[in-house]
Amino acid sequence: MSGACCAPASGGDRGLPEPSAVRLQASERDRAQGLRAMLRIPGGTFSMGGDDADAFPEDGEGPVRAVRLSPFLIDATAVTNRQFAAFVRGSGYRTDAERYGWSYVFYALVHPEARHLVRDKVAQAPWWLAVEGACWQAPYGPGSSWTELSNHPVVHVSWRDASAYAAWAGKRLPTEAEWERAARGGLERSRFPWGDELLPRGQHRCNIWQGRFPQVNTGEDGYLGTAPVKTYRPNNFGLYNTSGNVWEWCSDWWSTTWHAADRPETRQDPAGPPAGEAKVIRGGSYLCHASYCNRYRVAARTSNTPDSSTGHMGFRCAADLPRTVR
Repeated sequence: MSGACCAPASGGDRGLPEPSAVRLQASERDRAQGLRAMLRIPGGTFSMGGDDADAFPEDGEGPVRAVRLSPFLIDATAVTNRQFAAFVRGSGYRTDAERYGWSYVFYALVHPEARHLVRDKVAQAPWWLAVEGACWQAPYGPGSSWTELSNHPVVHVSWRDASAYAAWAGKRLPTEAEWERAARGGLERSRFPWGDELLPRGQHRCNIWQGRFPQVNTGEDGYLGTAPVKTYRPNNFGLYNTSGNVWEWCSDWWSTTWHAADRPETRQDPAGPPAGEAKVIRGGSYLCHASYCNRYRVAARTSNTPDSSTGHMGFRCAADLPRTVR
């Protein structure tokens, strides 16, 4: 199954202008507090990428390569609805989904009051429905509300929306290399943030699909949609839910080949290609299943256009270390 089906593109062809610049920043106190709460990821070299039997070579998961990173900061969790609401209140920002007037919702999660608002579906992935009025405030369409999911990851946010939030908070989006280094939690070449077994000792460690996709989700992991951001145990660096739950935007432009050549810009603090048409997303989501989108492995990757939004894409922030503590 293609990466596009994992995260259908909802933007790119509507001609809307770039979002307005964020009018305000979080207060200095809140920005400083937010930075203090972040996790410090030590610098060093790690093995990035994957080449195991489950890998998707066409996604550019390989080659496995030694990448050296400077130390950086990253959030322990994805940004929550509550945090995003504070950003919107403080800045007056409107997301791309709100400006477009719709976003993609998984068919089984559409709110009953929104069923008559379905515009169309994705031809190659008919479980994705374009629902009028679906946005971060109404994640399952009109009739639903973020307030019932305040500590769940915010969804229906585009890369542009995520970048705006990060700038407001005094942070940035992680590079793809930073994301993978942090997600691995110090483990080398493991399939998941906790090791190689999906269910160590029979315990669920991430929010993905159980059952037969897309007809039956048994919810054995406890969730049919998103889970609260601190569900399950964190990895060895203290990050939660870097496998499953929601896809997370990275700062890099997407390429399946740019990183293959061994050169300084791909091996030392790589920031991705200089330009592109889509942005990297990592981590998989609550809809991932081995039979459909086995991209909840830590090396897996896919992409979407910068103005696209869906009900299973969110983000977490990163930041540079203050110079005084490097």
